[in-house]
Amino acid sequence: MAARLSKLPLFLILVGLSGLAMFIPAIYAGVLHDLHEARSFMYSGILTLFVSGLIALAISDTGRPARTVDHLITLFLAFMVLPLILAVPFAEGLITTSYVNAYFEMLSSFTTTGATLFDTPGRLSPSLHLWRGLVAWLGGLMMWIAATAVFAPLSLGGFEVTTRSETGGGLDASRGQIQQADAMKRWQRSAAVLVPIYSGLTLALWIMLMILGETSLTGLMHAMSVLSTSGISPVGGVPNAQAGLGGEMVLFLFMLFALSRLTFSADTGAVRRDSLWEDPEFRLGLMVVAVVPLILFLRHWIGSYEFSETQTFVDVFKAIWGSMFTVLSFLTTTGFESADWDTAQSWSGLGTPGMILMGLAIIGGGVATTAGGVKLLRVYVLYLQGLGEMERLVHPSIIVGSGAKSRRIRRKGAQIAWVFFMLFAMSIALICVLLAGLGVEFEQALVMAIATLTTTGPLIPVASEVPINLVSLGDGVKLVLCVSMVLGRLEILAIIALLSPELWHK
Repeated sequence: MAARLSKLPLFLILVGLSGLAMFIPAIYAGVLHDLHEARSFMYSGILTLFVSGLIALAISDTGRPARTVDHLITLFLAFMVLPLILAVPFAEGLITTSYVNAYFEMLSSFTTTGATLFDTPGRLSPSLHLWRGLVAWLGGLMMWIAATAVFAPLSLGGFEVTTRSETGGGLDASRGQIQQADAMKRWQRSAAVLVPIYSGLTLALWIMLMILGETSLTGLMHAMSVLSTSGISPVGGVPNAQAGLGGEMVLFLFMLFALSRLTFSADTGAVRRDSLWEDPEFRLGLMVVAVVPLILFLRHWIGSYEFSETQTFVDVFKAIWGSMFTVLSFLTTTGFESADWDTAQSWSGLGTPGMILMGLAIIGGGVATTAGGVKLLRVYVLYLQGLGEMERLVHPSIIVGSGAKSRRIRRKGAQIAWVFFMLFAMSIALICVLLAGLGVEFEQALVMAIATLTTTGPLIPVASEVPINLVSLGDGVKLVLCVSMVLGRLEILAIIALLSPELWHK
């Protein structure tokens, strides 16, 4: 059975898995006696499986083995086309929304962006909330597997910066390996390793949250949202949850998995590291989480010292904790706010900290994780390059990059990272221009562009001085944001790679 499935196109397998996933909210809706929604998910699941099964029978053993570049195309089609299928039960179950809105919601979930048109949690039923969280969770799992099966062999998604070998790395050297290795077997091997880890971490977090007093649905949704970095919540965020401070601490620990892939797997083989602490991404992420709250704390402490204000230890702890949790959440592009974030804002005197949150989202999490953004590894490489240039200003004859750690960074890695950063900035400008052409104000266009390109949907209601109401926007704006979310999830280099003749060379 597994051998026959491996011969089917990957996109068709993903469609079949989507059909199977529809039975989960169908069963849950049936338990809650929401019979209309149960039928919507059940019939949609049956129809999806029936159609995909017929296509599988018609094309079985008729195609050539897929190459890695073919799977890159499949990922692009999955993010653009698969939400059309996922939106069918959502639109049928909700009834009161348009299909375009349902498509936006499903694409936002599948790309782990988490932007929603339904800012009032009570607008959606528990089964529809579960479907949004489940779609985002599956989208995050697919990106975990794709990192090893697609992006690493093609030197994309952050792997273009580093490699184990200084010579022979990159697209030219890996081309022969790409053609010889079975691309579908890479998916199978990666799935066999990562699915138990991903599911086990989600289950462990869910159990911990319920032990701390969280309801079963909210606990499951928050567990799936943290592992997928989607930030989707059925209660409007962490402040409305029942787990309290203990729940935030548990979520904080599990968000660390989005700082570096080395926290859960070393299967990509991009860089040799002896321990997690030697991972530059993890250390840089922890430094950001420590430095930004410290700056906010010192800003208030200096002001309170000048005006002789007194604060209790509890106020100090709430301000520091609210800053640390929120900084890590937006750095990993999850987008959860701490219940003490308001305390941290008033403590630091920041009325609208949107620029800080957008900057954190742009930095992003680790390579080959579910986080979006530029990625910590690229920022680290640019830091090394800048440090080396400053050393040359003082000592023109110095040989930069001769150490063991520097040899791990691929030659011209900083140049590639800088090219990506420029492409990312150009993408922001392009999306802003398109949104402005559709009548969106500049500030709102900038917030939405950054939120979608970094897959940090919760930025939209909190980064702007006036909350943005997505549901009131036109269909054209929503479709532009959909394209931006796909562009941010796959990254601009992967889109450009689809046009590269080198990858299509047989």
